[in-house]
Amino acid sequence: MTALEPNDAGIAAEAAPLPGPLHSRQDGILGRTHRALSVGIVCVVLLIAFEATAVGTAMPVAARELRGVSLYAFAFSAYFTTSLFAMVLSGQWADRSGPLRPLVTGISAFAAGLLLSGTAGAMWLFIVGRAVQGLGGGLVIVALYVVVSRAYPERLRPAIMAAFAASWVVPSVVGPLASGTVTEHLGWRWVFVGIPVLVVLPLATALPAIRKMASGPADPSGPVPAFDRTRIRLALAISLGAGLLQYAGQDLNWWSLLPGAAGAALIVPAVLGLLPRGTYRAARGMPSVVLLRGVAAGSFIAAESFVPLMLVTQRGLSPTLAGLSLAVGGATWALGSYIQSRPRMEPHRERLLMGGMVLVAAAIAAAPSVLIESVPVWIVGVAWAVGCLGMGAVIASTSVLLLKLSPPEEAGTNSAALQISDGLSNVLLLSAGGAAFAALGGGAVGTHTLSTPTASHPAAFAAVFLPMAAVALAGVWVATRVRTR
Repeated sequence: MTALEPNDAGIAAEAAPLPGPLHSRQDGILGRTHRALSVGIVCVVLLIAFEATAVGTAMPVAARELRGVSLYAFAFSAYFTTSLFAMVLSGQWADRSGPLRPLVTGISAFAAGLLLSGTAGAMWLFIVGRAVQGLGGGLVIVALYVVVSRAYPERLRPAIMAAFAASWVVPSVVGPLASGTVTEHLGWRWVFVGIPVLVVLPLATALPAIRKMASGPADPSGPVPAFDRTRIRLALAISLGAGLLQYAGQDLNWWSLLPGAAGAALIVPAVLGLLPRGTYRAARGMPSVVLLRGVAAGSFIAAESFVPLMLVTQRGLSPTLAGLSLAVGGATWALGSYIQSRPRMEPHRERLLMGGMVLVAAAIAAAPSVLIESVPVWIVGVAWAVGCLGMGAVIASTSVLLLKLSPPEEAGTNSAALQISDGLSNVLLLSAGGAAFAALGGGAVGTHTLSTPTASHPAAFAAVFLPMAAVALAGVWVATRVRTR
C-alpha cells in the first residue's frame, strides 16, 4: 500500500478552518475552482487502492491454480520492477510537458496489465501482466504528485492529500470482501478482468480538469526541457538489475550467482545516479527522507504480501477471511495521515516518524505469531491495524518533506526519486523474502487445498516477517536524520 498523501501541517490551520479536510469553502478542494479536479484524481487513487486490496486477496488462489506458488513473490515484485523505470520516465515527461499524457498512458497500461493477468494460462504470463501493470502504476503515481504540485496552492495540499488517504478506507473494507467472494464463487480471474471497468470514471472526470489546470510545462514561457537520456538509461538499468536479482533469489543454485552479480552491478551505479547524493548513508535532509520512504514501504509491503498466503495455507482461512484480516488497516492508515496533518504535530514531526516506524516494526514482528496454533488469527488484524497507523503517519510525512524541498520545476524529478526508493526497496526486500521463503520449502504449500490447514513450513514464513521487522526498526534511526540542523 503506497498512499499519495503528503500534508503540510504547518499551514493546515489556515487552509482548513472547518472540521475535516473536505470542506467546501469557495477556495477549498471542493470549491468551484478545484471540485472537478479533486473528485477526478481521488477517483484515480480509489482505483489504485481497490486494485491493491482486491488483487492481493485473489493472489494466493491465482498462484496455486497456475502452479506458481514458488514464484509467488514475483507476482508482486514484477509490478515494482517495471514501475521503477516508469517513475523516472513519468517524472521527466511531466516536467517537460505536464502530467496529462503520462497519466493517460499510465491508466491505460494499468488496465491492460490487469486484463493480461486475468486471462493468463501460466504463471509466467500472469507475471508479465503484473509487469505491464507496474509500468502503468509508475507513470500514474508520479504524475499525480505533479498534478498536486501544480494545480493546488500549498495551503490546500493537506486537504487533498488527506482525501487521498481517506480514499483507501472503503476499498480496504470492500475490496477484500468483494475479491474473496468473487474468487470463491466466480473465480480469481474475474477480480482482474473486472477492475478495468473502473478506469472509465477517473478518465472522464479528471482529465478535462487536469488539461485546464495542470497541463503543459511548469514555465510556459521558458524553453522546453529535454529528456535526460542518462537518467532514463539509469532507470532502465535499475529495472533490469532488479529483475536479475529477483531471478537469482528465486533460482537458488550456484548458476544464480551470475545473474545476481550482474544485477548488483547494474543497480549500484544506477541508484547512486538517480537518488539524492548521500541517500545510502542517510545524510541529513532530503537523502534521509528518500531513504526512510524506502525502508518503511519496502519492509511493510514485503511482509504484507505474505499475510494472506500465510493465513490461507497455515490456518485454513478462506480467501475472503484472509483478505479481511487486513481490512481495518485502510482506516488506521487514513487516521495516521490525519494525525500528522494537525498543526500541533508539526514541531514533533521527527518524533512522529520515529514512533510510526516503531509501530510498523512491532506489527511485522507480531504477524507470524499466528503460526502457533494457540494464537487466535484476529491477532494479525490487530497487528496490521497498528502497523498501518504508523505507515499513514510515515508515508504522509515523507511526502510533506519532499514537496517542501522541491521547487515546482523539479517536482517530477524529486517525486520520481522518492518513488524509486519506495519501489526499489519493495523489489529488493520482496526478492530477499521470496528467496528465504523458497529456500525453506515455502513453495510446497501449493500442494495443500484451500480448505485444509497445515502446519508445514512455518519457518518459511518466519524467515520473511522477522527480517522485515528488523529493517523497519532500522528506520527509527533514519527518522532521526530527516531534518537539517
